[in-house]
Amino acid sequence: MELRIPRLRKGSYLPCFLEPRRMAEKALTAVIQEAYVQGISTRSVDDLVKAMGMTGISKSQVSRLCAEIDGKIATFLERPIEGDWPYVWLDATYVKVRQDGRIVSVAVTIAVGANTAGRREVLGMAIGPSEAETFWTDFLRKLARRGLRGVKLVVSDAHEGLKAAIAKVLNATWQRCRVHFMRNVLAHAGKQGRRVVSAFIGTAFAQDTAQAARAQWRQVADQLRPRARKLAELMDDAETDVLAYMGFPATHRAKLHSTNPIERLNGKIKRRTEVVGIFPNEAAITRLIGAILLEQNDEWAVQRSRYMTLESVAPLGDDPLTSMPPVAAA
Repeated sequence: MELRIPRLRKGSYLPCFLEPRRMAEKALTAVIQEAYVQGISTRSVDDLVKAMGMTGISKSQVSRLCAEIDGKIATFLERPIEGDWPYVWLDATYVKVRQDGRIVSVAVTIAVGANTAGRREVLGMAIGPSEAETFWTDFLRKLARRGLRGVKLVVSDAHEGLKAAIAKVLNATWQRCRVHFMRNVLAHAGKQGRRVVSAFIGTAFAQDTAQAARAQWRQVADQLRPRARKLAELMDDAETDVLAYMGFPATHRAKLHSTNPIERLNGKIKRRTEVVGIFPNEAAITRLIGAILLEQNDEWAVQRSRYMTLESVAPLGDDPLTSMPPVAAA
């Protein structure tokens, strides 16, 4: 059978043959945007472009091409938050940026949540001059306006401003990061006593119930008080906040007692922002870190396994359809 190739009508064209320049530009844009998000420096991007057999590219051209990412990131960071989110992790990382001719350090706050479907998502981010209560309050209120609700526990490091903002906006229990607390406590134990003190306090974390954990915590504090009064007082003050996670399902506790889930994400951000060094403006911070957060959120979305099982986390929701027991009482 003869293969017949259809003739092109007058004015028609084949993009793959007649528009190679446009296709090359699109491919180059995609390469540059991906390289930028992966944390490759502008100079390295220039070398990459040259290695592809093309002329070099300036910083302004890289910025212009990468600005196309902004719309997608804005949509992601401003999307409605639907459903109940019983668990929220909050943390901040610092980056340097140019402001009014000076180089300053700004806080980039990030919120990650787990919903009643057992799925984990990046809920939002904000950039501010510090981690003061007003800044945290504004950040949490923006999340609430986007739909954040049903929060039962917020996990973070010890910031009085954040703790006050959580109580004011979310009316949720606060869990002080256990890992950070232990670092603070062991700083008062001395090099010789750190291992013993860590083992003593660890016996409280090993308990099966919140009541048993609190009882063990107080017993350990009392044992340490004669020789390490400051350390015992730290335990007295932190008992409620450090052991808050014990009041939640045992299957969730390993993920609730610290900010480790979000700190791994912060580690990825740090590795990529260190390549940049100093950001030219806050828009560039949002572009790079927002792209990293979107990338991470997409990775979580395609994971087959849930972050928490549906059966264990669904009853924590405020929605009566999800919080009903599996078998109604007779």
